Amino acid sequence: MISPGAAGRDRGRKGQSAIVVVTRGSAVWARRGILAVVLIGAVVIPGRARSVPATHCTGQSCHRVTARIVWKRQLPGSWTAQPGALGTVLSSGQAYAAEGGGVAAVGFGVNVAAYRLTTGTPLWTTTLAGFPPRSAVVSVRAWSKVVTAGISVPAVRGQPAHREEVVLSAATGARIRDYRAAAYGGAVWASAARTVVVGTRAVTSYANATGKVAWRVRTGAVAQAWRVAGDDLFVTIARDGYLGTAPVTALRQIDLPTGAQKILRPAGGPFAGTLSAAIGGAVLFSGPAGISAYSGTDGRLLWQRPDVVPEAADEVRQTIYVTSGKALIGIDPATGAVVTSASTPGAAGLYAVSDGVALGLDQGALGDAWGYDLSTRRVIWTVKAVPWPHFFVDLSGIGGSASPAGGTIVLASCAQPGAAASSGSAPPCLRPQLVAIRP
Repeated sequence: MISPGAAGRDRGRKGQSAIVVVTRGSAVWARRGILAVVLIGAVVIPGRARSVPATHCTGQSCHRVTARIVWKRQLPGSWTAQPGALGTVLSSGQAYAAEGGGVAAVGFGVNVAAYRLTTGTPLWTTTLAGFPPRSAVVSVRAWSKVVTAGISVPAVRGQPAHREEVVLSAATGARIRDYRAAAYGGAVWASAARTVVVGTRAVTSYANATGKVAWRVRTGAVAQAWRVAGDDLFVTIARDGYLGTAPVTALRQIDLPTGAQKILRPAGGPFAGTLSAAIGGAVLFSGPAGISAYSGTDGRLLWQRPDVVPEAADEVRQTIYVTSGKALIGIDPATGAVVTSASTPGAAGLYAVSDGVALGLDQGALGDAWGYDLSTRRVIWTVKAVPWPHFFVDLSGIGGSASPAGGTIVLASCAQPGAAASSGSAPPCLRPQLVAIRP
């Protein structure tokens, strides 16, 4: 990410030819086999939109400028306006958000608040009682008629630290059930009737009305990496799990509605690298040598590409985006064919890709959001006045500021910062807001 000063300098260059640069993603996330779908890293696009109509613009960087903030609502809790890429964040701990099923939900501490996605009308705020001190929300996911919140529970009185997945009514916030989950697992499919939870040793579907097990697939003694693609859950089979160095010798393909399981094994040895994505009928594994794509049906090798790193998945167009040097490349996951590519130096922040359009954010008090069409290589929309914007991230690839299916984007923003307590400290945010943007 660039510094606030660089962001300000870049503001004067808007209207140049659009260019993209991406740095490699976190090695820790890669080791865990989790593709950071909603956090591409430092991606550079200096040619962002001017705040004037496009009627006087000619050339490749022409675009339309349309106001797209559909609502703003006050956020509960104590927030600060951090400089740089962080933006508006909790004063203590982290906040998580997700949108789905017509609801935008935000979790922080042991609290979850929900808003109607179309209008921003506050629906409910609930405190998740019964957890020991230092417990905190570490994930929020919104589904049809339910919201799920992952709670990290510290070790207490001889009981080990663990994670609980809490199921809430999307309409009322009423607490329906609590289920034990893996630290990097939790709800991966949910409805009013059932919730499928990735646990440390099994994937389990529970009946929400009774809490009884509908089906269970055991996955071994250690936590494994996983990815969701539609109604399929892919879980690795590796001797040491996602934190170990042992290769992935097979994959479990689990049908989320029924629990039906198929074991996928590649011919000629283990999968090459760590599980990074599942999209477009393919599962992708990445490592120092690059990316290998395998069939999500039978495990056969589909294609390989050296010297690239997976960065983002476009669920709408079923495209995987990778970086190679300074280029961001869109690839058809089934064939390995290049769909789009953009490259050259520059500076800015790019956070998600949906329907071929990348979401970017400017930083600081003059922050704005913008959409960059990766095919035409130009900014096609901008939103002004989103000061200190913050993009919510869920490391599982489920949830976050942007739905994988596209649509509304929710950001935290600070409408009014206060005075910093001391030199070098971030100012408190007197008016933290949840901002909804509809591209």
